[in-house]
Amino acid sequence: MSELDAVISDLRDESAELDLHVRDLTDAQWRLSTPAPGWTVAHQIAHLAWTDSVALLSATDPGAFAAEVGRAAADPGGFVDESADAWASVPPAELLARWRAGRERLHGVLADAPSGTRFPWYGTSMGVASMATGRLMETWAHGQDVADALGVHRTPTPRLRQVARIGVRARDYAYVARGLKPPQEDFRVELTGPGGESWAYGPEDAAQRVTGPALDFCLLATQRAHRADLALRAEGAEADQWLDIAQAFAGPPGEGRAPKGAAAEGSGS
Repeated sequence: MSELDAVISDLRDESAELDLHVRDLTDAQWRLSTPAPGWTVAHQIAHLAWTDSVALLSATDPGAFAAEVGRAAADPGGFVDESADAWASVPPAELLARWRAGRERLHGVLADAPSGTRFPWYGTSMGVASMATGRLMETWAHGQDVADALGVHRTPTPRLRQVARIGVRARDYAYVARGLKPPQEDFRVELTGPGGESWAYGPEDAAQRVTGPALDFCLLATQRAHRADLALRAEGAEADQWLDIAQAFAGPPGEGRAPKGAAAEGSGS
């Protein structure tokens, strides 16, 4: 199986797992709040459906995609929420059908794309495998928000390797997004996968190192958990700084999640 086939297979499986969590929800459950402020379960699925549709435009209609980029540039702080609001306003059954149809079409387009194809994206361009990996990362991250809202425990899978890889590759972007200069030297990242396997990135002799569970790194890089609640260790000042700002997703820096103890501390209890 090629790298692209493997990523698309993982993307299909990740989407199918999330589908299992939402397919039988009541209308009230679709309206449950998630950890993302102002976003319900419906908003999370709406965002995935919308971004799949935008990725399809990138792959099939560059002109229409350019118009989307222009809209984003006109309202960089609000266009994502605005799109999520619009797509979340439709009845849950229709939203679910849109998400299913759109993602299947996108998976097919990515699988059929000629080798070497690059698609325009916000501020850059992406190869086919990178586009698929990005969609998997988003599906996993927003799936975590849905799971948190529903009180569902998700068992980590080897698909996390795709999320971890994009988190490592996005190191420099986290700095640039904050107006900071990225470190010149590569970091060593050593993660323990769900089955106890080792996933390593970067030179073995690097002075700056990050170690810990792959799940924790993925939660950090997608800003689904606060660093204080994770078992990640940094060696070196630059690696330590990175763990405070890491983000695997494009766009402006997110606010992330507050530490789990913050609510209790703030209440005085």
